[in-house]
Amino acid sequence: MAELDIHPKDSHNAELLALTHPEGWENPTPEGRYNLVVIGGGTAGLISAMGAAGLGGRVALVEKHMMGGDCLNWGCVPSKALISAARRAHQARQAADWGIVTGEVRVDFPAVMERMRRLRTHIAHHDSFERVRSMNIDTYQGAARFTSPNTIEVGGQELRFSKAVIATGAQAYIPPISGVEEIDALTNETLFQLTDLPEHLVVIGGGPIGCEMAQAFRRFGAQVTLVDMADRVLSKDDPEAAAVVQAQLKAEGITLRLGATVERFSRDSGDKVAHLGDGTEIRGDAFLLAVGRRANVTGLGLEEGSVEYDRKGIKVDDSLRSLTNPDVYAAGDVAGRWQFTHAADEMARIVVQNALFFGRRRLSDAVMPWATYTDPEVAHVGITHTEAAEREDVSAFTVPFAGVDRSILEGETQGFVRLYADKKGAFLGGTIVGEGAGSMIGELSVALNGGVSMGTLAGSIHPYPVQSDAIKKAGGAWNKTRLTPTAATVLNALLRIRR
Repeated sequence: MAELDIHPKDSHNAELLALTHPEGWENPTPEGRYNLVVIGGGTAGLISAMGAAGLGGRVALVEKHMMGGDCLNWGCVPSKALISAARRAHQARQAADWGIVTGEVRVDFPAVMERMRRLRTHIAHHDSFERVRSMNIDTYQGAARFTSPNTIEVGGQELRFSKAVIATGAQAYIPPISGVEEIDALTNETLFQLTDLPEHLVVIGGGPIGCEMAQAFRRFGAQVTLVDMADRVLSKDDPEAAAVVQAQLKAEGITLRLGATVERFSRDSGDKVAHLGDGTEIRGDAFLLAVGRRANVTGLGLEEGSVEYDRKGIKVDDSLRSLTNPDVYAAGDVAGRWQFTHAADEMARIVVQNALFFGRRRLSDAVMPWATYTDPEVAHVGITHTEAAEREDVSAFTVPFAGVDRSILEGETQGFVRLYADKKGAFLGGTIVGEGAGSMIGELSVALNGGVSMGTLAGSIHPYPVQSDAIKKAGGAWNKTRLTPTAATVLNALLRIRR
């Protein structure tokens, strides 16, 4: 993203910049050695700095762009504001199914975007430069660069540290496709600057971001085409769960071009054109590239800091410590593996404990859920469908929402809850696809983190009627497997005796 190239130039964005990149900010003068220097003011950087300072550490945080990072400025926060508005537009159009008569549903796209900017700025107060400084953190504005394994330079000043954490995040990947520079392609970093609804949005990439935004913009009224080289959307998710989402996208009028590759881009008579490998072309007035992210590792002087890295990010061990500099750690998207805000939060907490307090916490021990906020949502935690299929001792227990009373009443019968367990009944993980899956997965995350068994899930009491009752039903399905023919014979004999 161009440095501070934030549009439109309205009061909300002006306030956002005043909070996250204040003009005329005066950096402190470093004195002595810091316990921790943090490079990057996104989720991982903020949690690392605040956690260390809250425990009494002498901490510095350096941010060259906008405090709050990807999540606040051009990720989770603005995207969920748009998804929320799009969901309400869709519900209004479907109101007749509930016996509610409405007039024509019209989306005021500029108002939708203005609401997003207003709410983003409201949330930005939590991540402002001033708030960080108020927490006894020396807060520097500028680009950080290692000058040695234990020093960093910013704004002509040298910061000495005992430990440092690199939390510089990642940015949208621009594929090296011929002509990509001709189409002024949008990414997640520029999509939220739109003020006019595209007539035809072409989304390249069928992962979470691509699917979420394709559905949202279709619900706003745009024609939408989604292109992906895989033969289905959400290729990393349970195939049956992804199929539910894919069917919904098609039902809403999104054109899917799956198993397709883009050979080149061009412009023709004002149209932006994607030329596919099969000889066909797709024309649109806006293209969104959602084909992955790349770690922000350039310009940091990592060689001078003796920090090894590759295109995926900083190379770290399971404790998130650099493989080549024991005084440097990495957290968040730049450390690879899970590129989620909640993962960045957890990684930062691991870093604080391991770097400053001789901790031995390992990232591999983390129970990490994830969710895609399409409608229906898809969420997962623990063992995946692929891992489960490779183990003979693992069984899946699936409950469709079509058999759950609350789902029927809500008209949200798409999808299912699927739990995985071993032969002893240990709960190993699960997938949920359906309304509110991202919230329901929290129950499974707690269960997995606490070593809860399938029997305990079956015995848990849910208020009636709720959609999460599907979790209890799935546990009950496992319970039924315990009633073997031998057990049934014994129980029948016992009951005959007690008549």
